[in-house]
Amino acid sequence: MKITRIAQLGAVAAIAALTLTSCAANEGDAPTASGGATDGASLSGTLNATGASSQDAAEQAWVAGFQTANGGVTVNYQATGSGVGRDNFKGGTSQFIGSDRAFHLEEIEEGGFGSCADDGADGIVEVPVYISPVAIIFNLEGVDTLNLSASTVAKIFNGDITSWDDPEIADANPDAELPSTAISPVHRSDTSGTSEVFTTYLSAAGEGAWTHEPSDEWPINAGEAAQGTAGVVSAVTGGNGTIGYADASQAGDLGTVAVEVDGEYVAYSAEAAAALVDSSPLEDGRADGDLVFDVDPASATGGAYPIALVSYLVACKSYEDENVGTLVREYLTYVASAEGQDVAAEAAGSAPISDSLREQVQAAIDLIG
Repeated sequence: MKITRIAQLGAVAAIAALTLTSCAANEGDAPTASGGATDGASLSGTLNATGASSQDAAEQAWVAGFQTANGGVTVNYQATGSGVGRDNFKGGTSQFIGSDRAFHLEEIEEGGFGSCADDGADGIVEVPVYISPVAIIFNLEGVDTLNLSASTVAKIFNGDITSWDDPEIADANPDAELPSTAISPVHRSDTSGTSEVFTTYLSAAGEGAWTHEPSDEWPINAGEAAQGTAGVVSAVTGGNGTIGYADASQAGDLGTVAVEVDGEYVAYSAEAAAALVDSSPLEDGRADGDLVFDVDPASATGGAYPIALVSYLVACKSYEDENVGTLVREYLTYVASAEGQDVAAEAAGSAPISDSLREQVQAAIDLIG
């Protein structure tokens, strides 16, 4: 099952504010057609959510827009990282979560989703609402951009290439003045869907240079570990010769890598990430309301950026508190709307989902009661 072309936006916003809690001020009381109560009733209550730090800039914008339309609602989103978010959802402390990877089928079969009235395997909804490139970021004095192949990137993060003037880097960047500075790789210390996206890329496209399985936990001890997207960005920013990976919305003024695809070097952009996802099918064997992409970085062709993050919102089909279900459904409806997707694109440089995908996503959201 293929998804039609995703609506694209090429501009990537500057680094967004990095805070743990995305709770915008409530302004106004009148619900609107987009992001407000669809039956004309006034919404009120509080939602608590945790999860992907990659979504943080978008979540702040979504929360602000939704609360502006619904003055009686407070949405608290804490960027804990995807793994903590999934644990919180199973533990019953987060009413919905953001996650840079969906629950695996075996995890769903186990059930035990404590946030849900029905904690069984068919009790959750997972919808892709945030599509963004994962940027390879670096801080090297005098160098703003680099061209690197997947195998070179893998060798850097493996610790096999240790100096910035290594011949393998120099050959791909003949116009760059590369110093002999030592390379300091930085990776996520927490369980991270962004790490899984990045290691999937290294495994699929690295031509054997990366010998580890894709994982949301960094598989080797080499390099510096940092907590969350903000921690990686901070560690790379604070060093010289550092290199890491992060959602492109938070790359800021750091140097970035154009990665090799079909003999050409492709810089990250929302458009180029959307091109990869556009060619990706939805996974088979999932229940209604569980919309999960099967993205293969090795399938990237000319013009597509092969490190594309598809991040999800995860919710319950039913809640013990009916009002919570209503609030979650309306919030996700706003996020998936054309308005909500444009808000995220402006705040985080993400690629808005296509109209055809939005129809599928909304059908899944409508299952929430």
